[in-house]
Amino acid sequence: MSSVILREVPVDSPVHRLWAGTKMIWVFVYSVLLMFTPSWALLGLGAAVLIGIGLAARLPLGALPRFPWWIWIGLLIGGAINAPVGMDAVLRYTQIALFGFLLLGATFMVAWTTPMGEVAPALAKLGAPLRRIGWTRDGVRHRIPVDEWAVVVALTLRGLPLLLEELRILRAARKLRPKDSLLHQAAQNPLVDILTASMAVSSRRAGELGEAITTRGGTGELTARPGSPGRADAVAMILLAVVCALGIVSDLLF
Repeated sequence: MSSVILREVPVDSPVHRLWAGTKMIWVFVYSVLLMFTPSWALLGLGAAVLIGIGLAARLPLGALPRFPWWIWIGLLIGGAINAPVGMDAVLRYTQIALFGFLLLGATFMVAWTTPMGEVAPALAKLGAPLRRIGWTRDGVRHRIPVDEWAVVVALTLRGLPLLLEELRILRAARKLRPKDSLLHQAAQNPLVDILTASMAVSSRRAGELGEAITTRGGTGELTARPGSPGRADAVAMILLAVVCALGIVSDLLF
């Protein structure tokens, strides 16, 4: 996989300058539309729009992820399993696979064009109406923890690239280990060996991250700079409405 997955590509472009919440709304709305009507017209339009956004964002080709071979083998096996059912099952399976790749590509596009520090404030601002929802239990007023959810998502996005990098380092270290070492002989299952080491590293990283957050005064600052949409974001939302309308019309016609 590419080393820049879920990391911002430092390029100045109109897509980079958009508010993070606008990009999230784009992904959410179009994914919901594809979920209910995963037609070939909508899938083709989504792929074309995604490619157009990538060109507008001026992303280098090196940012594109390179999937491991076993993912493609798994997709072929899934197609072979659906083949005896009929061609309709194969086509539906292909649509679902394309929908997954489009959703994954849209998620990567948001990560490549958005600083991670803007994700939590944008999520907190988008979820602001949910703060009004509350309930009382045992005389205590409860509310939906919007800020806490935003912080969890932001920390997850920040920590996932580190986890992938640690897994890459652990895998390289395991390959360099002498074949006749006692530790190598004890590791009967390579997958268990890697998972155990990754859990240990993740626990250590989580402890260090928790100490750093506590030292800086907690997680409140992660949602303290919500930002706001501008004129370009309004244009992007209009473009989203146009794309959705074109997708629905093309689905009805074709």
